[in-house]
Amino acid sequence: MSDYKIITNTTADLPKSFIEENHLGLFFFNYTLNGQTYSEENDLDYKTFYGKVREGSMPSTSQVNPETFREKFTEYLKETNKLLYLSFSSGLSGSCGNANLVAREMMEENPDIEIKVIDTLAASMGEGLVVYRAVQLQKQGKSFEETARYIEEHVMNFTHVFTVDDLNHLYRGGRVSKTSAVLGTMINIKPILHVDEEGHLIPIAKVRGRKKSLHALVDYMEKRMGSYRDQNDIVLISHGDCLGDAQFVADEIKNRFGIENIMMNHIGPTIGAHSGPGTVALFFMGEGR
Repeated sequence: MSDYKIITNTTADLPKSFIEENHLGLFFFNYTLNGQTYSEENDLDYKTFYGKVREGSMPSTSQVNPETFREKFTEYLKETNKLLYLSFSSGLSGSCGNANLVAREMMEENPDIEIKVIDTLAASMGEGLVVYRAVQLQKQGKSFEETARYIEEHVMNFTHVFTVDDLNHLYRGGRVSKTSAVLGTMINIKPILHVDEEGHLIPIAKVRGRKKSLHALVDYMEKRMGSYRDQNDIVLISHGDCLGDAQFVADEIKNRFGIENIMMNHIGPTIGAHSGPGTVALFFMGEGR
């Protein structure tokens, strides 16, 4: 039994089974839809969530507040005195700052505990891949310090690339202009985006047509893997209720690189509120973001 507990968020979009099997701590990011706030107690299943968004509902999200961090950290400290919290990107949410504030306060109050907050500068299953690596290191018997050091040293190697089917969701989130959204939709332009070294969503290319955008994700992976190619014993793919397109990308990866171990899951409401239905995202180890 390890002497430290790994904690993640619903923003990591990891399968519930993985979280339960590995006894991970979990912070839930609340969201609001049609005036109703959803939390851990009354979460919508993803099919219902995306169905409402497709019907025109506009969800909004909120960060984890300091009170919740204190409450959950206190709960997890009943299991062990060492917590490793792998946070959602500070470039996309203020939650990481809240977690750091609370962790410092709690350690000042009790010198016998250690709460390590690492800003993954990652989102969706990019954050999930960071968590996956930490879990594997823990299973290998690596110490709290060794696991934290590996993550900190390799944060920039957790590579993200994704495409969206509807530019209007990116427009609402301030990622593209209204003109780009309208014109792009008219001529079937699909943007390719990544998460940069500061943890922000950044457009990096445009292609015309859905199938080309899916191929572009795998092309980007081929370009960015470099010397980390052998470290991709697993690849993660998340999707905004478009399993068929995600499976297409998975098959391309298997055919092109011979990688068979692929973890796939839907994008949860916190990320899905900003990326929308039809998003396909690919996460792997690379030489850089």
